[in-house]
Amino acid sequence: MNILYGIQGTGNGHITRARAMAKAFAKSDVKVDYFFSGRPANKYFDMSDFNDYRTREGFTFAIENGCVNKLATLKNVRIGQFVHDVKQLDLSGYDLVVNDFEPISAWAAKMAKVPCIGISHQASFLSNKVPSQGANLTTRMGLKLFAPASCYLGVHWFPYHQNIIPPFIEPVKSWQQDNFIENKVLVYLPFEEPQKIIEMLKYFPEFEFYCYHPQLNNQTINQHIHLRAPCRIGFLNDLVSASGAIGNAGFELSSEALRYGKKLLLKPLSGQFEQASNAFTLVKAGLATSMSCLNVDIVDDWLSVNSKQAINFPSDPSPLTDWIARGTLDVKSLSDSLWKNVQLPNFA
Repeated sequence: MNILYGIQGTGNGHITRARAMAKAFAKSDVKVDYFFSGRPANKYFDMSDFNDYRTREGFTFAIENGCVNKLATLKNVRIGQFVHDVKQLDLSGYDLVVNDFEPISAWAAKMAKVPCIGISHQASFLSNKVPSQGANLTTRMGLKLFAPASCYLGVHWFPYHQNIIPPFIEPVKSWQQDNFIENKVLVYLPFEEPQKIIEMLKYFPEFEFYCYHPQLNNQTINQHIHLRAPCRIGFLNDLVSASGAIGNAGFELSSEALRYGKKLLLKPLSGQFEQASNAFTLVKAGLATSMSCLNVDIVDDWLSVNSKQAINFPSDPSPLTDWIARGTLDVKSLSDSLWKNVQLPNFA
């Protein structure tokens, strides 16, 4: 079987999920090519798992001061380039497209009538059983229009629907449930202005903050704020040795924090229903604290919160890659098998 795997590149969460999948596919007889869109080609990093991957421009959000600028986002849309890229993507050698909310490969598959399996957190919101903030019928139609598929698998923390599977979190060898540094906190707020983050953290000199951001280089300021450029290995090692994480409400960081028993403080990206929904769900489940803006008082209260019990999300996506290779598309049996050993807190 030959597969084209299309991956949304605007954030690192989609890439993290695809990286775990790529390692599982590499152990199979399936041939997979990887296709990314959503950020400039020179902004991808730690991509060795994807071999000779391809990139295109695609679509991305325009972010200003931690908010989605809808007008600027629309102005940045280049429909002509998008249509050109869809037409130029030759799928004649592929049996299947696997798609993580990547629009070019999804539309190319639709136009060429190649089967497409959409696997993403966004796909979970196609079910009205999933808690959401601001999602409605129009939103769900928009999700399907953005990245159409012939079969959808949503990825979520809770099994709200039979088409939802749990996240796969790669193991970190150095992690132990009760072995962490109490005053160490990982910070990942890529959509916020770095100086505003630093300004918020400077009031807590008794804590060591490891702050990853695409605009930063490695340095330490005020003796307790350690700035870090993007680095996947360093990020994971700092996460598992920290007591908690402060981040936007993206799905993947929250999933990793839950897997490793870290307390969470979330600042959802304003104007983005997915992040608002993520924060709502985790706060309701007692798994996170949320703030609508960078708030020193909320950070102060959160720093005294205890760490959480780790949730044993699966680490090996081989059951999913095997399911894809078999081509049976029995979604319920796949979902049941992946959730059966996951010990979840109560959820509504």
